[in-house]
Amino acid sequence: MNTQDMMARIATGQGFIAALDQSGGSTPKALRGYGVEDSEWSGDDEMFAQIHAMRARVITSPCFGSGKVIGAILFEKTMDGEVDGMPTADALKARGIVPFIKVDQGLADEADGVQLMKPMDKLPALLEKSVAKGMFGTKMRSVIKSANPAGIAAVVAQQFEVGNQIADAGLVPMLEPEYDIHAADRAEGEDILMAEIMKGLDALPEGRKVMLKLSIPVKAGHYTPAINHPNVVRVVALSGGYSTDDACDLLAKNPGMIASFSRGLLQDLRKGQSDEEFDGTLSKAIDQIAAASCAG
Repeated sequence: MNTQDMMARIATGQGFIAALDQSGGSTPKALRGYGVEDSEWSGDDEMFAQIHAMRARVITSPCFGSGKVIGAILFEKTMDGEVDGMPTADALKARGIVPFIKVDQGLADEADGVQLMKPMDKLPALLEKSVAKGMFGTKMRSVIKSANPAGIAAVVAQQFEVGNQIADAGLVPMLEPEYDIHAADRAEGEDILMAEIMKGLDALPEGRKVMLKLSIPVKAGHYTPAINHPNVVRVVALSGGYSTDDACDLLAKNPGMIASFSRGLLQDLRKGQSDEEFDGTLSKAIDQIAAASCAG
């Protein structure tokens, strides 16, 4: 797939984007959920080897290339690795799956009810490498914990500022201002977030394309104006800690929004499953998430 093919796949594909981008801080938890105990690895290299083996098993599962997974978000070390004897991005594209790369370097301490992204001093080098490896887009996450107008404005401004830098490098940025699903004031905060997002979108140069990754909103259809904005390729939803069933039920009420799930996709996979059990479990999750993404 060339860039034009990948753009069309993401813009119009019937399916969802798999989030396979757990990084250093979240990897041990992801491995435990998969059935790999902390005693089975020592140090970062062994930890990342274990998580890469899990991701490779997912990517090479027959159901992953069924057409229902249209994109996959990778961690840098996954991008740098190989699957089926080829670079991970090429292995994905051979299955019709568009590759994205997680580019943020983690979250700053909470202030004004939000966590901004830490300074991204490694971003220029990572973007250059990602372009060389044939990636299509990027993803970067910040978190909103309360309906603080100043904090929400700062999160969105940072996302768009870095997003423009990414677009200038030739990649499509996926902006992810996640709203904590446990926040008591989320409905009010999502109104503020929506207004800030629309301001950011309206300020983009004509023809500049971005994506949005957002928590499934309290009010169904809340992000429809963003979905319909000419600068937006696609709006995707994170599972945000919901179970697969709950996330899919909520997503199905938001036409035009597709999934980009991690926990919701991987939660029932275990290292000890036979290939048949693994493929069957993954296939069931893929079918369920794809159906919710295509609802409405």
